[in-house]
Amino acid sequence: MLFDQITIVGVGLIGGSVGLAAKARGAARRVVGVDRDPAVIAKAVAVGAIDAGAELTDAVAAAGLVVVCTPVDRIADVLLAAAQHAKPGTLFTDAGSTKRNVLAGVAKKLPDRFPYVPAHPLAGSEKAGPEHGRADLFEGRATVVLVEKFSADWDRTVAVGRFWEALGSRVVLMNADEHDKVLAVTSHLPHAVASAVAGSTPKEWLNLTAGGFRDVTRIAAGDPQLWAAIFEANRDATLAALDYFAARLSAFRTMLEAGDRAGLVQWLTEGKQVRDALGT
Repeated sequence: MLFDQITIVGVGLIGGSVGLAAKARGAARRVVGVDRDPAVIAKAVAVGAIDAGAELTDAVAAAGLVVVCTPVDRIADVLLAAAQHAKPGTLFTDAGSTKRNVLAGVAKKLPDRFPYVPAHPLAGSEKAGPEHGRADLFEGRATVVLVEKFSADWDRTVAVGRFWEALGSRVVLMNADEHDKVLAVTSHLPHAVASAVAGSTPKEWLNLTAGGFRDVTRIAAGDPQLWAAIFEANRDATLAALDYFAARLSAFRTMLEAGDRAGLVQWLTEGKQVRDALGT
C-alpha cells in the first residue's frame, strides 16, 4: 500500500480511472473525490472509483497524495487552494496534458520546494465521466513525470513516479518544454485534424462513411470545452505543429495537381512507415 488516502480532484474519466486503478492495484487504502458537480461524485461512488466525496478542504487535509485531474486551465488554481490545507508531507501530482501553463501559474505563488510533481498519463478516451473509467486504463501506457527546478526533490519525484507505475504505467521523465512540444504533435494536432475532418463532412453523407472515417474522427467526439482549454494553454507548440502539418498537406496537394504518382507513393509510404512502427 503506497498511501493510506489519496484525494482526486476532478473525478471524470481520468480521475475515475485513477481511483479505480488505485483501489484495484492496492496503491491506496482509501480514495476520496472532489468535484464541482455532486452528480459526478454520486456516479464515482456508485462505480467504485472513490469511497466518498468531500469538500476540497477536508479531502486534502487527510491525504497523502493529491491527484488533480481537472481541465488544464483549472489545475494551477486547484494546487494553490489545496496547498493551504494539506498536512506536511502530502504530495501533489496531476494528469494535465499541458505543463508550462500550470508551472507558470504556481511558480511565483508557492514555495520553490513545494511537493508538486507534474505528470501526464498518456491515456484517455473521447468519452467523459467516471462511469466510463477503467481500472486498466493506464496499463502499459506511458506517463510523463516532469523533472523541473520548481518541482519537489528527487525522492518525491520517485515517489510520484512509483504511484503512476503502481497504476500500470511506464514512467518517462521529461521537462515541461519538451513535453508540451511533443504532445502538440502526438496528441493536440491529431485532435484538431480529427475535428477538421469531422467538421468538413456533411451530416447527410454520414450513412456513406465506413471504418476509415470512424477511426480518423473518433477523438473529435471529445469535450469541446476541455480541448479548447488545451489548445489555448499549448498555443505556441500547437501552432508550430500546424505549420509542419500544413507543409505536409501542401506537398501532397502539389504532387496531386502535378500528377506526380511517384511523389504520392513516397508521401504515403512515409506515413505508412511511421504508423507501422507504432504497431497495433
